[in-house]
Amino acid sequence: MNRRNGSKLAGDHDSLQMDSKATEQAPNMEQKNGEIMDSEEVENGKSEPIVPLAMDGDVTAPDGGWGWVVLVATILVLALTLAFPSCMGIFYTDLQTEFQASNQETSWVPSIMTSVLHAGGPFCSVLVERFGCRATVMLGGVLSGLGMAASSFTHTIAELYVTAGVITGLGFCFSFQPAVTILGHYFVRRRAFANALSSTGTALGLCTLPLLGNYLHTELGWRGSFLVLGAVLLNCCVCGAVMRPLGGPRHRGQTLINHRPLQLEEKKLKGRMRALWAGLMAAVRHHMAFDLLRNNLRYRVYAVGITWMMLGFVVPLIYLVPYATAHDMEQSQAALLLSILGIVNIVVRPPIGLLFSLPWFKGCHTYVFSAALLVNGLSNSICCIDASFPVLLAYVVTYGLSMSVVGSLMFTVLMDTLDMSRFPAALGLLAIMESVTLLIGPPLAGILVDRTGEYFYVFFACSATVASSAVYLMVSFYWLDRRDRRALKGQQVPPQVPPPKPASGNNLVPQCQYRSVPTEGDKDKASDSETGDITCL
Repeated sequence: MNRRNGSKLAGDHDSLQMDSKATEQAPNMEQKNGEIMDSEEVENGKSEPIVPLAMDGDVTAPDGGWGWVVLVATILVLALTLAFPSCMGIFYTDLQTEFQASNQETSWVPSIMTSVLHAGGPFCSVLVERFGCRATVMLGGVLSGLGMAASSFTHTIAELYVTAGVITGLGFCFSFQPAVTILGHYFVRRRAFANALSSTGTALGLCTLPLLGNYLHTELGWRGSFLVLGAVLLNCCVCGAVMRPLGGPRHRGQTLINHRPLQLEEKKLKGRMRALWAGLMAAVRHHMAFDLLRNNLRYRVYAVGITWMMLGFVVPLIYLVPYATAHDMEQSQAALLLSILGIVNIVVRPPIGLLFSLPWFKGCHTYVFSAALLVNGLSNSICCIDASFPVLLAYVVTYGLSMSVVGSLMFTVLMDTLDMSRFPAALGLLAIMESVTLLIGPPLAGILVDRTGEYFYVFFACSATVASSAVYLMVSFYWLDRRDRRALKGQQVPPQVPPPKPASGNNLVPQCQYRSVPTEGDKDKASDSETGDITCL
């Protein structure tokens, strides 16, 4: 009896030691089958693993249902984020006058904002994998709102670089990229159509934000306008709240009280910090997706072309209002030009998305995208003709039509070049590359204006930059498609021709001749069979 009790106590002691070891290893995050599990959350009742959307291959995208709600939320997020830096031109002259800054110094504000919007991609991917798209979008809404609100209290242009540039731009990044990522998981069969509809969010922002900004500027000045716009940007939190994961809501446990000793808690905290730092470094290396840039030639070509394109793609939107007002146009008319550009995008993008989602255009997205980009680049030269309202109206209509196709197919072409599970990492690395040219584009244009005193040189330079990137993409992808077709033909094995059957059923020995002897029933056919059955191998 004592032996049994002793063995039972020993077994209980061993089990307690195993539980203690498991408890000490609790801070470590384990990754298994594409799921990240925090053992601390498991013990506290949060037994549901954190499933990153980019690695979720078990859940089928609904292509509808709640996806339409996510699509509407994505449209609003893109309207509040991607279109916002282009509308800073409404306040360009006021900022220049308030801080006594040159064109180069003033242009750094939208430049830093746009650059940080794209450069924060890898950090955004880490947050998406750890906390999900919903929480990341809501965090971005808080940051962007606080950044614009703080910008209304700045006293130097350098402070504006930090508040409106870095903080607001980082909030835009945390809201924009997870929204695009979760939309790609909700739609597969209708992905081209969903991306085209979501890209109307940028057009919606271009249509409404200039009018709103001009009204606020007239009533409240630029400081009051920034404060109100900060409150408007908080709506990204509402949009993020509806972006629920495809795996469904997480079920939280009921045990929330921790009864561990204090020393064990200290060890757990140290282990958690080490695991968090190691996980952060590994996640940054993983989400930079340098392996795609090294091994995927199509992605490399696309990334280089888009990076070069961004040097002059958004600059005309920033300088359109200053260019028009510098030639004695009313600021309300100049803001109306941006709104017309947004209206054209809203009207054109949905049918463009429906059209290019048809099977006829399968495999042609890249060439349509490159052709539209070429037209977009050449349209900037229209501004060099004159600065009157009819000429600029023709410019924004042409620019808006081509921009609609470019915006509708930009993410579709990227998704066509790689597997969807690597899309967040590919988008993060592409955003880092874009951020460099987005950062230096507007200041270079500002230097050009300061030295020449004319704005039309900016539009001419943007025309050459965007058109050259379009030609590069078109020629490169044509060469890649031609190479792949040749490789496919080389891998095709010609069909095997079956060997001819011998005229006789007898086994033949090489280099032997024989004559079949007809039977009694074959005497009538003896002459024919003698001729036909002589075989030489």
